[in-house]
Amino acid sequence: MEKIGLIAGNRRFPIIVSQGAKRKGVWVVCVAVRGETSTEIKRYVDKTHWLSLSEFGRLFEIFKDEGVKKIIMAGQISPWRLFSQEVKKSKEIQELLVSIKDRKANTIFSALAKKLEAQGLELINSTTFIEDFLVQKGILTKREPSPSEWEEIYFALDLAKVVAGLDIGLTVAVKNKAVVAVEALEGTDNLIRRAARLANEGVVVVKVGRPNQDMRFDIPVVGLNTVKNLIKARATSLAIEAGKTLFIDMQASIKLAEKRGIAIAAV
Repeated sequence: MEKIGLIAGNRRFPIIVSQGAKRKGVWVVCVAVRGETSTEIKRYVDKTHWLSLSEFGRLFEIFKDEGVKKIIMAGQISPWRLFSQEVKKSKEIQELLVSIKDRKANTIFSALAKKLEAQGLELINSTTFIEDFLVQKGILTKREPSPSEWEEIYFALDLAKVVAGLDIGLTVAVKNKAVVAVEALEGTDNLIRRAARLANEGVVVVKVGRPNQDMRFDIPVVGLNTVKNLIKARATSLAIEAGKTLFIDMQASIKLAEKRGIAIAAV
């Protein structure tokens, strides 16, 4: 039986990866992060090792002992933990951070991929077992964005591509051709909340991949939480990039968006 290692962050992304791997008969060894990974993960993997971030160095030892050669990373680690005491206490993480030119997400993950490779471990595409979750081009909700919303979408799309190319963030919120909020370290959900505070209602949110998106890590993900935050923000529409964005719990998310009049398009 094929065996893979899973580095699991928060939310449902690691769970759907595990489910997809099991459907294909793959043995999954999971390294779960305390304070991030859902305890539900153990229902879908064959073996789970729980680590705090301060124990980061054990990651490589665990996968070697388990005979794992291929690794998938799925799920976010809360960005604020980059500045936490447990990160400061990890010699291995500090060595990694000192060795890189900046602390952008892509820089950190690229360095981690190289460190895995140096240990004889291959980081593979995080959509390997869940390619069906990658959204294809089209209108996903019954309601299509209005002509004015399309103008906002394409206005924001160009901006989001530039921001993503600079590895600042992947999401932009706009209203009346004004840039309301640009995602940085806080993540998409917090960006939507911030946009709502600034613009009150009626924002359009666009999320894209990087121009040269590395599908091994930090790929765009939307899901039910995204839609719930759009509803709270009284947003009008969401556009995501086709072929690069994972849509988790898509049917439930679309049903909820339709109920509240939010248009969703993959462009």
